[in-house]
Amino acid sequence: MFAALKILFDVAVFRLKKLEMANMFAAAAIMLAVGLPWADMTVRFGFGLLLNLLAYLTNDYYDVDQDLSSPNKDHTKARYLKEHMVAAAAIQWVLAVGLVVFGWFYAKGLIVAVVAGAGICWIYSWKLKRMPYVDVIAMITWGAAMPLVGFPLDSVMGWALVAQLALFSACFESIQVIRDHDEDVQTGVRTTAVRLGIPKTQFLLRFFMVVSAVYAVLVINRWFGLALFVTLVIPFRKKRADVYWNRVRLVMGLAWLAMIGWIVWQGRTTGWLVSISREEAFAFMEWIR
Repeated sequence: MFAALKILFDVAVFRLKKLEMANMFAAAAIMLAVGLPWADMTVRFGFGLLLNLLAYLTNDYYDVDQDLSSPNKDHTKARYLKEHMVAAAAIQWVLAVGLVVFGWFYAKGLIVAVVAGAGICWIYSWKLKRMPYVDVIAMITWGAAMPLVGFPLDSVMGWALVAQLALFSACFESIQVIRDHDEDVQTGVRTTAVRLGIPKTQFLLRFFMVVSAVYAVLVINRWFGLALFVTLVIPFRKKRADVYWNRVRLVMGLAWLAMIGWIVWQGRTTGWLVSISREEAFAFMEWIR
């Protein structure tokens, strides 16, 4: 039991330090935007935290040998995980079953988040991260799946916001495969960046950035969405990919918070083409039910 809890603690600390559990806070922002009660928000946030721990532990579990051989990884954490693989596998099953059972009794839409979020992460860690093009598509899907804990699945506004997060994930994954390009070449891992090369993957990244900004302007907020175009002029340096990644996430994070804040204040999205009020969203949810 102690080993399992320590492994979870190590996962949480490591991912939080690397700012890699942002989807949990993005889900909380969606909860505010769609107007969920505070009690429901608290439950869903805790659920999302456990789901993140499950997903990231699964990733670490499958990558443990690669992490131990990499000079850029935390060998202390990876070594402890390697020494307690049975405990790591057991706690993954406990979390998965526990989340599904809780979702069944609390809100069945949460089960979709578990199956899609944890399921995609498992398949990605096992196989898809080594498949060019599919690796990026999988992370786009994962970026949409994890925040599903933040709203009832019949919420139009919730889905509109999740689509924005999926586009953000496309950008983040493109940067990640560029960042890991040299190490992946050395270890024989075939990712999108390895297959396309860095220049073409950078073009793909900028394409996702443009689509993300255009979607925000048309659907979420016509003014704050324009801020996302700033990502196109952030200078990229291969040797400072982590700095570039953090700068892109900072711009997208601030734009996201501004858009969510506007929705909370105005009670509606204000895109050039689409405007969804909270009242209309709730009316649609009632009609669906």
